[in-house]
Amino acid sequence: MRRTLLLALFAVTASACSALGGDDASTATTTEDVAGADQPDAATAASLAGAGPRDPMRATSEGCAEGEFHWSQPECQPAHSIDLEAIISGGPPPDGIPPIDDPVYETVEDAASWLDDASPVMVVEVAGDVRAYPLAILTWHEIVNDVVGGVPVVVTYCPLCNSALVFERTVVGPDGEELLDFGTSGRLYRSNLVMYDRQHRNLWTQFEGEGVVGERFLGTQLTRLPAWLFGFGELRELHPDAQVLSRETGYVRDYGRNPYTGYDQVDSNPFLFRGELDDRLPPMTRLVGLGGEEAVAILVDDLEQQRVVTVELDGREVAVVWAPGQASALDTASIDEGRDVGQTAAFFTDLDGVPVSLAPADEDGRYVDTGTGSTFDLRGRALDGPHAGEQLTAIPHDDTFWFVWVAFRPDTVVAGT
Repeated sequence: MRRTLLLALFAVTASACSALGGDDASTATTTEDVAGADQPDAATAASLAGAGPRDPMRATSEGCAEGEFHWSQPECQPAHSIDLEAIISGGPPPDGIPPIDDPVYETVEDAASWLDDASPVMVVEVAGDVRAYPLAILTWHEIVNDVVGGVPVVVTYCPLCNSALVFERTVVGPDGEELLDFGTSGRLYRSNLVMYDRQHRNLWTQFEGEGVVGERFLGTQLTRLPAWLFGFGELRELHPDAQVLSRETGYVRDYGRNPYTGYDQVDSNPFLFRGELDDRLPPMTRLVGLGGEEAVAILVDDLEQQRVVTVELDGREVAVVWAPGQASALDTASIDEGRDVGQTAAFFTDLDGVPVSLAPADEDGRYVDTGTGSTFDLRGRALDGPHAGEQLTAIPHDDTFWFVWVAFRPDTVVAGT
């Protein structure tokens, strides 16, 4: 199986690199071919996004031209906060896996012509504007530069980590607020997507949304927004008026095919991971991670059994919920036919200071407040009872694998152990 997986990964690399030829060449921004090489407040969001910027290994750059990648400049000694040797080539050149910069959308009804109920979609909501990004598409593009609810965002998905994260694209730089758009660098760090901003070609880790190479944004943390990995059927029920990313991307890709067949089997190993693996759990163990000063991981196997797990995060109680209904995007050759890995969400367990204690209801994807009898859905919305019309505050959470979660958060606590 390992040989089959490697061949599949090399195949997607070759397919991605083909984006630089033919009609796609006009969309590439690289200068050379390097192939082979209701939301939490700002303070809470920053805390949940991570432990903050790390101490830089080198705080200033020397011999580096603005707007060029450091590895293409022999004399460049860039400012960096992580080991440059640990940033390795994933195969494709910059934007060889091409981001989507002009997304086209269709209705849920139209998307139902090619998506099944179990089809995995990344759901983002800002100011009542709900967008869904099928992993059938994101697997081949990884980044969408978008505007949702009037807010410029970057929607990201790293198949090697199953990490689906969304960040605001407006940052504060040396000259004040600046709007960035992002591309795929073709590099990996701890098997995770390394993004770059096209304005200055600084590097950012996808898993943390942090500037790690380049003096201009070194240590800058992108503001993270909640996002969910749901099955398309759940999206259709919860958000029938959502806009769904269309296959009209401007590229020819085999959308719906999984080029990483068998990657998320428990006996697999992460692709191009450098460093020691934490052997407390098998590396591809699925979990829900909650970031903060004291990071917490909840195993999906436990969630599937209990449906609701309550943990404490930075002094506040958080409920993590699970329901069946989402196919693994990394299992079978056809994404829609992947085994059911479920859908998750995480909420603070209070409504304006009034505590809510969730327990699984008889219906999948529904949860009952044991104190009032109010029923909540996977978006934390109260459907009936005394809390009807109210909504729990969602917080960013990660549906990901043990190897990458603990690589970025080595002091994490595993709930229930």
